[in-house]
Amino acid sequence: MRIAVFSSKPYDRDTLTAANAAHGHELQFFEAGLSVETCSLAEEAEAVCVFVNDKVDARLLRCMAGRGVKTVALRCAGFNNVDLPAAKELGLSVVRVPAYSPYAVAEHAVALMLTLNRKTHRAYNRVREGNFALNGLLGFDLHGKTAGIIGTGRIGAVLAKIMTGFGCTVLAADVYQNPACLALGVSYVERETLLKESDIISLHCPLTPETHHLINKESIALLKRGMMLINTGRGALVDTKAIITGLKSGQIGALGMDVYEQEEGVFFEDHSNEIIQDDSLERLLTFPNVLITSHQGYFTREALSAIAETTLNNLSQLERGEVCPNQL
Repeated sequence: MRIAVFSSKPYDRDTLTAANAAHGHELQFFEAGLSVETCSLAEEAEAVCVFVNDKVDARLLRCMAGRGVKTVALRCAGFNNVDLPAAKELGLSVVRVPAYSPYAVAEHAVALMLTLNRKTHRAYNRVREGNFALNGLLGFDLHGKTAGIIGTGRIGAVLAKIMTGFGCTVLAADVYQNPACLALGVSYVERETLLKESDIISLHCPLTPETHHLINKESIALLKRGMMLINTGRGALVDTKAIITGLKSGQIGALGMDVYEQEEGVFFEDHSNEIIQDDSLERLLTFPNVLITSHQGYFTREALSAIAETTLNNLSQLERGEVCPNQL
């Protein structure tokens, strides 16, 4: 199968090429993201492979269908960036990678927590300048704190195990109760209760119309004052303007973000020689108690290898006419 791979970085090319040795597809790599302006690059492709910030809307799907593309392969778990009804109407198959390494994302969420709590990022810069003072670096014991997890799928369940290991009381909110979490002693509660009682809240639910701006002005008012909020899920789970207000008032004591609702065109690229035009993002970067990473939660060797293998296996199954369990 001829596959046009968009939004591809050197690490994508390396891992997909290595995994392709067992599949024999014809891969064409493009650094550009997939858009109406770039879809001509997929002129002779049977499938396009896209990433999390490629907006595959109805107009783009029509453009690709007109060029003979039959399949959209997402090399990510989320699929909120694809117009699935339009794809079905056009007869296009859509496949994804539902799981790659839940450990990668859960461990990154913990890295954000620990860094924000113990302020190791600030300590690192201080010591390099010869400043060994401890003022302003005071943290707290995770042991004995209440950690709230919204969304207890594969990633949320791994995080629950880690937080239990720290000695935290773990609360969870989800439509479905994960038996693995229940076995750990996790208590499922109403979302409002979790918001009110948690010292740390970590978001791991999918982005749907129901979860869009899950953290907003109203929910922030319920939070325990000075709590820590971590988002490694999807950017639009939080209302950025409301978060900024919550930080300014002190209602939110620390914020760790690996995702951002307007990250398209910013994340995954080097803008160090430019003026970033997103005022909300720039405002967030001024807070000393905010830590933002560039959607790197998934970025481990194990996860990249799993993403590449699952993506190509999805396409191989469709090519052979087999049922693909990862088809949407």
